[in-house]
Amino acid sequence: MKAVLRAFARFALAASLVLPLSLHAADKAALSEGTVKKIDAASKRIMLAHGPIANLSMPPMTMMFKVKDAAMLKKVKDGDKVLFRVEEDSKGDYVIVSIEAAKK
Repeated sequence: MKAVLRAFARFALAASLVLPLSLHAADKAALSEGTVKKIDAASKRIMLAHGPIANLSMPPMTMMFKVKDAAMLKKVKDGDKVLFRVEEDSKGDYVIVSIEAAKK
């Protein structure tokens, strides 16, 4: 009986570790919608008028974001509708980690 309880406890522990990771991974895949208002390539920043950003619990607004890689800014231009992913970095700044022009 003890062996069965130990096996169940191990299974429950493993499930409790894996389930939150899978939910977090699904959340990481979520993209937000926005419109490019301004690109500042020199400072690696982009201004977006965006809808809600679910992974940050952020309401719609217009704001400047840093981009992880300056090459991302070459994929879009002012006025483009975009899908993007923004995350909070270790300094507390919001950084776009992926961006692409939305399909028309």
